[in-house]
Amino acid sequence: MTSPSSAPLTLPRSAPGTPWERRYARLLVLVDTVVVLAAVFGAQLLWLGPHPIEVSALPVSYTAVSVLLSAAWLVALALSGSRHRRVIGHGIAEHRLIIGASLQLFGLIAIGVYLGGVDLSRGYFLLSLPVGTAVLLGMRTACRSWLVRRRRHGAMTTRVVLVGGQQENSRVAAELRRRPEVGFVVVGVHALSDDALRSGWDGHQARLLRERLEDLDADSVLITGSAHLEPQDIRRIGWGLEPGREHLIVALNLVDVAGPRIHTRPVAGLPLVHIETPQYSAAQRVLKRAFDIVGSATLILLLSPVLLTVAALVRMSGPGRILFHQQRVGQGGAHFGMLKFRSMVDGADARLRELLVEQGRDGTPLFKVENDPRVTPIGRWLRKYSLDELPQLFNVLRGHMSLVGPRPQRDAEVAFYDDDARRRLIVRPGMSGLWQVSGRSALAWDDAIRLDLFYVENWSLVGDIVILARTLKAVVAPGATAH
Repeated sequence: MTSPSSAPLTLPRSAPGTPWERRYARLLVLVDTVVVLAAVFGAQLLWLGPHPIEVSALPVSYTAVSVLLSAAWLVALALSGSRHRRVIGHGIAEHRLIIGASLQLFGLIAIGVYLGGVDLSRGYFLLSLPVGTAVLLGMRTACRSWLVRRRRHGAMTTRVVLVGGQQENSRVAAELRRRPEVGFVVVGVHALSDDALRSGWDGHQARLLRERLEDLDADSVLITGSAHLEPQDIRRIGWGLEPGREHLIVALNLVDVAGPRIHTRPVAGLPLVHIETPQYSAAQRVLKRAFDIVGSATLILLLSPVLLTVAALVRMSGPGRILFHQQRVGQGGAHFGMLKFRSMVDGADARLRELLVEQGRDGTPLFKVENDPRVTPIGRWLRKYSLDELPQLFNVLRGHMSLVGPRPQRDAEVAFYDDDARRRLIVRPGMSGLWQVSGRSALAWDDAIRLDLFYVENWSLVGDIVILARTLKAVVAPGATAH
C-alpha cells in the first residue's frame, strides 16, 4: 500500500494569477531593454556624435538603425530562451544563451551589410556588441544574486512533492535542502512502499497525490524513484497534473553529472539520455594552462604591492621565515613544495599531532585544528581573507598548481583516499576550488571530496571563471566559515 506522509510547511507563496516566474521574467525584460538601448545608442553617440546622420547607401538615419538594432537584439534574446523559466537562475546556461544570441545577431548583421554593400558604422560592432553583452551578463548575474537571496528565505521557489521509495525521497530531499539557491522546496512526501511499487500506480494513489498537491499548494511532482516505477506509471502521474501550472520532474540516478555532459534525444518513442564520458583533450589542457599562466602572471603584477605589504606584516609577527614551504601531493601523485605566507608560530608543524589528539581529530581525513593556538594574530587575519595563499600564484606560474582545482593535500590525508577520491589527482591542484566556494572550512570530508570529483568530472573554462568570481566574493566577504 501507499504510505504518503507530509507535513504542511508555512512558506511564502506567489500571488494568485501572477507566478513569480512571470514577474521575474518581466524584470529581466526591463533590465535587458535598458542595457540594450544604452549600449546601442551610447555607441552611436560616442562614435558618430550627437547629431543624427544618414547611413550611406540607405535613406535612413542612424537613429532609425539604432532603434531597429535594439529591437532585433531584444527579440534575439527572447527567442534564445534566455528568459525561460527553465533557465532563469542557472547562471552558466543563461550566460551561454545571451552570448550566443548576441554573437549570432551581430554576425548576421555583419554578413548582411557586407553583401548589401552598406557602410554601417563599426561602432556598433566595436562598442555595442562587447560592452552591451558584458553588461547584460553582469546585470543577469546581479538579478540572479537577488533571486538566490530571496530563495534562501523561502520565496520565489518551486514547491514540490516527492514521489518514490523512502530511501530515494530522503536522498533527494537532503540534496535540495543543502542547495536552497536552486529554488526547489520540498513541501510534502508521497512515499511508496515495496508493495505499492510492485502493484503499480492505481486510481487510489492518484487521488491521494492529487489531495496532497491541493492541500500543500504544490507546483510540481518530483519522482525520485524512477528506476522502480513503470513508464506507464510515470505517464499516468503526469496526466493527473494541471497543465501549465503543475509540472512533472523526474530525477535520474545520475549523481554529480553537469548539464553540458547530458543530452536528451527521443528515439523510437524512447527518451534517451546521453552522458558524455569525462575527458581532457589536448586543446582543453592547453587552454587551461594558458589561462593559468596569463592569470597568475597578471595577478602577481597587480598584487605586488599587497604581496610586499603582507610579507612585511609576517616579518613583524615574530621569528621565522616569511614564506612557509610544505610538501603537498599534486597531479598524478607527484610531490611539490606549496608556498604560503607563514601564519603560525615558528615550528608549528611539530605540534600538529598533539593538538589533533587533544581535540579527538587524530585519524580523521581533514587535519583541521579548531581555534588553533599556533596561529599568530596577524596570521588569523591573513587566513580569514585568504591572503596567506597568495604566494601560490608562483606555484601556478611554475606549473605545480592551477588557479582552480582540488586543494592539494598532505600525504597523510591522501592515505585516506579510496579509489573514487584518487580521481582528484587527475588534474593539477588549485589555489581555489568548488568546495572552497561552497562552504570552506564548514564542509565535511565527504562533501569536500564529492565537490572536488564533480569539478574533475565536469571541468570547463567557464566553470573556472565562475569559481574565481565566487572566490573573489568569498575573500571580500569571508563569512563565519573562513578561518
